[in-house]
Amino acid sequence: MSEKDFPTGVEVHRGKLRISFMYQGQRRRESIGVPDTAKNRRMASEFRGSILYKIKTGVLDYAADFPESTYAQLNFHKKEERTLSFIAEKWLQLKSTELAKSSLARYRSRVTNTIEMLGEKRICSSIRQEDLLELRRSLLTSDQLPGRKYKTVKSGRAVVTVNGCMADLKAIFSFAYENGYIPKSPMSAVSPLRKSRKIPDPLTRDEFPRLLAAFSSRQMKNLWAFAILSGLRHGELCALAWEDVDLIAKTIRISRNITDKGDFTVPKTESSIRTISLIDSAVGVLRDQMELTRLSKPTPIKVLTREYGDSYEEACSFIFNPSLTVINGRSKSHYSVGSLNQTWRSALQRSGIRHRKAYQSRHTYACWSLSAGANPNFIASQMGHANAQMVYQVYGSWMQDNNSAQMMLLNEKLNEFAPVMPPHNNEETDLLYLSVS
Repeated sequence: MSEKDFPTGVEVHRGKLRISFMYQGQRRRESIGVPDTAKNRRMASEFRGSILYKIKTGVLDYAADFPESTYAQLNFHKKEERTLSFIAEKWLQLKSTELAKSSLARYRSRVTNTIEMLGEKRICSSIRQEDLLELRRSLLTSDQLPGRKYKTVKSGRAVVTVNGCMADLKAIFSFAYENGYIPKSPMSAVSPLRKSRKIPDPLTRDEFPRLLAAFSSRQMKNLWAFAILSGLRHGELCALAWEDVDLIAKTIRISRNITDKGDFTVPKTESSIRTISLIDSAVGVLRDQMELTRLSKPTPIKVLTREYGDSYEEACSFIFNPSLTVINGRSKSHYSVGSLNQTWRSALQRSGIRHRKAYQSRHTYACWSLSAGANPNFIASQMGHANAQMVYQVYGSWMQDNNSAQMMLLNEKLNEFAPVMPPHNNEETDLLYLSVS
């Protein structure tokens, strides 16, 4: 065989055929380990054609196609360096299968901001612990990181928000380490910031009627009265339908929630799917609201479950329906969580009551119930907590308000079991007692 019979890019070297091609701007020559024959030349030409196609389409795995290559051993045995944005996006995509749609949106928002501050195009392995500590300080103070250009906020983030951002980064760097993208996680020695325990700020008994009087709408009075008298989360309140109510048993079934993004989901946790017992005042509110919305046309909705991609259909006649007071007919048949916050703020301003966040309606229910002597375990089940630990941690000081009532109960009940001590006539003991006192 003559050299002119060699196909393009095929040549013989030390008795074996090899192919040549351009890769990453350089001429590469790789042996295919077969002797020089006419049949092997044709085979080598076909193999070279497949390599050129892989290079063109960007799918060439050099170490897999040329495992004996010195060039592959030197350059491709290590994991390819990846940018922060690549690793973060990969992590978010894999995380999406275990998160609700609303939760994934919050993760993506936090991760996008922190990655932008660190530098989207930075190689993941170049991030040091110092960079992350500087990032944390910047999140707290809103100062711009040295050498970085990004949009800052007017004031620093809260500690709980910063801890959430850093927890996301810890998971991302752990993912990068476990999959060989980086030799060590720079987050391994970064601890969460300490945060003070938030103290509930419930409405007082005098403020409650003042708040309700500030609402001009009968429905809004009913909505906020029921929120305070039931302790529901605001998403649960917006999603509550007449199909969930049993006025004879004085109970409501909590089986759905509305997220900040407007999606219907199952409640926050398994323990949040519950049946709530209503006090008579709450039942009275529902009876009044019946005149307004009980005969409303059911609305078909889709409820997302915790299982990835799973949902079910329902038809709900929502108890609190904003379309009652809307003239243009563009309102939905249920309130959003954001709209509730607005009505709360406006009512506080009109009533002259000191400002509180709208979520204090839930805290008001818990504090009032505990002050009235309710069992913490019962309160926990009413509010959808897994156990009473949260109640003891958050509302412990309000339980002390009930100490005098508890002592009255003990005196009334426990004294029935205590043995009657016989009277004594020991004069010496009496004299000793009088001298000491």
